Amino acid sequence: MTDRLHLSVALAGAGWHPAAWREPTARPGELTSARYWRDLVRAADDAGITFVTIEDALSFGDRGSDDAEPRTDRVRGRLDAVLLASYLAPLTRRIGLVPTVTTTHPEPFHLATGLQTLDHASGGRAGARIVAGSSAAERANFGRRSDGPDGFPASGRVEDDAAWTAAFREAGEVVEAIRRLTDSWEDDAIIRDLATGRFLDRERVHNIEFEGEFFSITGASIVPRSPQGQPLITALAHQTIPYRFAAEHADLVFITPSDAAETTGILSEIGTAIDEVRSESEPLRVFVDLVVLIEDTADAARAAWARLEARDALSTDARVVVGTADDVVDELRAFAEAGVDGIRLRPARLPADLDAIVDGVVPRATAAGVLHEDNGASTLRERLGLPLRASRYARQEVSA
Repeated sequence: MTDRLHLSVALAGAGWHPAAWREPTARPGELTSARYWRDLVRAADDAGITFVTIEDALSFGDRGSDDAEPRTDRVRGRLDAVLLASYLAPLTRRIGLVPTVTTTHPEPFHLATGLQTLDHASGGRAGARIVAGSSAAERANFGRRSDGPDGFPASGRVEDDAAWTAAFREAGEVVEAIRRLTDSWEDDAIIRDLATGRFLDRERVHNIEFEGEFFSITGASIVPRSPQGQPLITALAHQTIPYRFAAEHADLVFITPSDAAETTGILSEIGTAIDEVRSESEPLRVFVDLVVLIEDTADAARAAWARLEARDALSTDARVVVGTADDVVDELRAFAEAGVDGIRLRPARLPADLDAIVDGVVPRATAAGVLHEDNGASTLRERLGLPLRASRYARQEVSA
């Protein structure tokens, strides 16, 4: 059983509830301003939250939605998550920065260099939330391919749709390419030898020679080895194939049990997947996602939720907690007892529910001994108790 949890926060526009932008505490006129995101992430950083994720998509509307008739009563438009994280890196101190990355359309080489740059800019606090697949609207925005999933199959199971299973295979290749590219420079490849005039030891920069089902890459990254070696790879998983994808390719997986009791079955399925497909010796961290709306009293929270739902109902697989900070801490405690490594809170309203997390949930959970103490590690991987990854190419040379 896990005694303590890591706490993370998922940031999305005006909040996870689609009507959050209409709340009096919202800042809808600032959603594309640098100040808005700086204020949110600095507040989380000052509270000691381990990392934030930043939502993104490659179409006008919500991920997976049909944009033929885009809704005008919801937030539309967003900033690029990787670029935003790089802007936030020098403005923050300890918090990990984990932008959402879609694997279907961007080139793996570009994804790798962007994440490596973020790791350098943050001093080793970079991660990525990997998203597989694409909608018809996303494919139309790029215009380079017409194949791909068109919504979920009637069964709701990814394995019943060949397009979805292919999307997850492609996402796995992208992650492998990112890892190889970040490994392509050894830690000491830059020597800066003034006497000989050699800046670089070329023998320590390796072409990755990757040949996959969906693409091939011959050369090395253009970005030198970054502080973590490799960024933290995360994924959200709801069912078998995504669980297996996370077990094989990720460092951390977000899950969405309906309650603490359901967590046991999910952890068992993930454990089976780990036994079958995971080649890494390091553990896969498991975080539970919770949508939270927090007020000083339960009655006030229920009234606020009812107001939001009357305007536009939320559709989510994640458990929703509407109540006080103490209610959220009770949920954290229950999931800690269920054996997970952390919780990712999705604030229903921003900045209101992030403020409640910072001012109410974190102090109470800390006092209750539910949260990990900051271990002082300089990188996100080490803060989560994961080792820094050595370059696979350096290991090959040593073993030879």
